[in-house]
Amino acid sequence: MAYFIIAIVVVIIILVAANIKVVPQANAYVIERFGAYAATWTVGLHVKIPIMDRVANKVLLKEQVIDFRPQPVITKDNVTMQIDTVVFFQITDPKLFTYGVSNPFAAIENLTATTLRNIIGELELDETLTSRDIINSRMRSVLDEATDPWGIKINRVEVKNIIPPQDIQAAMEKQMRAERERREKILQAEGEKTSAILKAEGLKESQILEAEARKQAMILSAEADKEAAIRRAEGEAEAILKVQEATAEGLRMLNESHPTTEVLTLKSFEALAQVADGKATKLIIPSEIQNVSGLIASLAETSQVVKED
Repeated sequence: MAYFIIAIVVVIIILVAANIKVVPQANAYVIERFGAYAATWTVGLHVKIPIMDRVANKVLLKEQVIDFRPQPVITKDNVTMQIDTVVFFQITDPKLFTYGVSNPFAAIENLTATTLRNIIGELELDETLTSRDIINSRMRSVLDEATDPWGIKINRVEVKNIIPPQDIQAAMEKQMRAERERREKILQAEGEKTSAILKAEGLKESQILEAEARKQAMILSAEADKEAAIRRAEGEAEAILKVQEATAEGLRMLNESHPTTEVLTLKSFEALAQVADGKATKLIIPSEIQNVSGLIASLAETSQVVKED
């Protein structure tokens, strides 16, 4: 009897231990009771009722990534290419994820493929190659709306690779090579143009500087000539002033010496001699000195001296 009771206790302990569940972080357990949904266990310690309860699904709540294989798609201009995509999603409702669709990952893959074909079918080849952001945005919007009843949120969709056919790739490579050559020629022409412009500007600047230098030299030369003329005029004026001062001083001294009439008359004849200077053809003698007979000999001598000179 004692062994039987011990056995019962051991069985009860085993059953209790087997039905104690610990839900880890970022996980959720969907619990069914007699085959029907009962509850969703979140992080922590939980105990389920033996025989009645069972864990129907263990759901990971972290963001997950699915990398789908390349899908064949046809563009609007009938070019077949291979495109593979990457989908980032997160389960937000474990109950809907468990009971909403039988195989969520396969459903997401098929939905991604059909959505991608619909979007690419509206674009031409060039638009497909240059419109990745538009494709990603439209796919995310469509997938997020379609997977919402499944308890799944599509966070991001990325077009990983776009692989055109071999002939299209060869044509694209030729086009890229031609474009690079064209850009190289354009850059070379722009460099030559810039060099010619800089050379012309340098020549123009040199000519301007040379003209400015000549102008400055002419200005300096004119200023020097002007300064020399001013100095010559000042010298001549000063010489004239000195002569006038000497003449005035002579007259003053002559006046202070109280000259006689004969002396004044002689000075007058000397002045006449200087006026004649050997060049005069006619002399007009003032009447005041014509009647002076005592100085005729002096006049004759003065005239003889003038002729000899």
